[in-house]
Amino acid sequence: MKGTHEYQNDPRNASILIDINGELLPREKAVVSVFDSGFVLGDGVWEGLRVHKGKIAFLDEHLERLYGGAKAIDMAMEVSPEALRDRLYNVLDQNNMYDGVHIRLMVSRGIKATPYQDPRITITAPTIVIIPEYKQALPETAAKGIRLFTVHVRRGYPDVQDPKLNSHSKLNCITACIQATKAGADEALMLDPHGFVATCNSTHFFIVKKGEVWTSSGDYCLDGITRGVVIRLCKENNIPVYQRNFSLTDVYRADEAFVTGTFAGLAPVRDIDGRMMGNGERGPMVERLQKLYLALLEKECSA
Repeated sequence: MKGTHEYQNDPRNASILIDINGELLPREKAVVSVFDSGFVLGDGVWEGLRVHKGKIAFLDEHLERLYGGAKAIDMAMEVSPEALRDRLYNVLDQNNMYDGVHIRLMVSRGIKATPYQDPRITITAPTIVIIPEYKQALPETAAKGIRLFTVHVRRGYPDVQDPKLNSHSKLNCITACIQATKAGADEALMLDPHGFVATCNSTHFFIVKKGEVWTSSGDYCLDGITRGVVIRLCKENNIPVYQRNFSLTDVYRADEAFVTGTFAGLAPVRDIDGRMMGNGERGPMVERLQKLYLALLEKECSA
């Protein structure tokens, strides 16, 4: 198991066209410069997008986060959100893709004159890469769930590297993932600098206690799109939901736990640090929220 991002290989992905700065290239020829800011420094922002029945789900929210992140790191986007939206759908059209597709949208600051961190030596416009793949979460992920392990790697203060930035620089999440994997888990549960639960290395974390849904304060995690959707669904369906600080003691005592993300939606957590969650199976709240999420996805993508 590779966490919520486990998937079956699809042979159609061998012949996909990838968009690099508006040019469509076959997979084997889709490359960027060794002087690109993303390769040299991890300098850039990105989004993961889900295609359902011909539509990119929650695209407005994803583009708002992407352009907000670009502004935060002072990276001038020379392609408008409208033009980028057109480029995304053109990639799908050119690949004859309609459903069961995951898109990785990556934007780096651009090519540098020499490998050095100063943004002023960037000599091109931002590099924009769009990789669409036939890729869906395994059904058993939504049904059986995943195992988490709490790691020593923390989500840090925003004055060090703001965790709200969906940046290419993900080394803290990678080291967290490695530690969890070495411990035999699927993903890492990460704490904030104060010892409260923050998020996972690649998904957002929730617990269920006596009919209430809890997630972190959000101070030390990415502004997750699916996380926000779940919070909204709870409010719209009279499910008590709280963004608050809570500790591992609260987690171990919880009735249910689950994670959220664009790729797999909602997935139950069956085990955390060797403690079984509930009876080790998907709980009623998780199942209810999965159904509400899928119904909203259908509505969103049929509009």
